[in-house]
Amino acid sequence: MHRAYQPILPCGNKYLQQQWDKATYEEHKKKIKTAKPVVDTSTPPTYGHLHLKLRKLKLEKDRLSITEKENHLLLEKISCIMRTKGRIDNKNEYEAKSLNREKRERELLKVSQENHAILERIIKCKSQYSVQQWNEDWQKAENYMNSIARYPHGLCKWHVEKRQKLNKTTPKRDRQNDKDLKGLTSKIEEPEQEDS
Repeated sequence: MHRAYQPILPCGNKYLQQQWDKATYEEHKKKIKTAKPVVDTSTPPTYGHLHLKLRKLKLEKDRLSITEKENHLLLEKISCIMRTKGRIDNKNEYEAKSLNREKRERELLKVSQENHAILERIIKCKSQYSVQQWNEDWQKAENYMNSIARYPHGLCKWHVEKRQKLNKTTPKRDRQNDKDLKGLTSKIEEPEQEDS
C-alpha cells in the first residue's frame, strides 16, 4: 500500500514519508478541533446597574410620597368638612406687601426734594445778559452802518412806502410818479452793484 502512495515532494523512502504525512495530518485535524475562535461570539456581560435602575426607583418613591402627602391633606380636609357644617374657606385675605416699598418711597422723596432745590436755584438765578446793553450795542452798530453807507438807511424804506401808497390811491394811467420812483430806485441800486 505504501508503494502506491505518491508524495508531493520527492523522497528516499515512500513508507516513512507516508507515515510522516499521516502524522502531520492527524495533528492538523486535532488542532482544528481544539482551535479557539478569533472573533469573540460570547454574550456580552450583564451589569447590575442596567437592570436595577436605582434612580428611577428613587424618583418613583418620591412621586408616591408626594401623592401620599396630598392624599393625606385631602383626607384631613374632608374629615374636617364632615365634622363641621362645611364652611367656605376660599377667601383670600392676603394683602400684597412689598419688601422694599419704604426704601423706594425714601428714594422718591429724596429725588423730589433735590428737583425742588434745583428749581428754586434756577428761579433765583439772575440773568448774566443785559438786554439794555444789547440794545445800546445795536444802536451803536446801526449808527456805524449809517455813517459808512453811501445812501442813508431810511431812504429805501421811504421810497418803498411811497410806491405802495401810490399803487393803492392812483389808477394805472396816472402813474407818472411811479416811473420817477423806478428811476430813483434803479439809481440807488446801481452804485451798490458797482461796489460789490
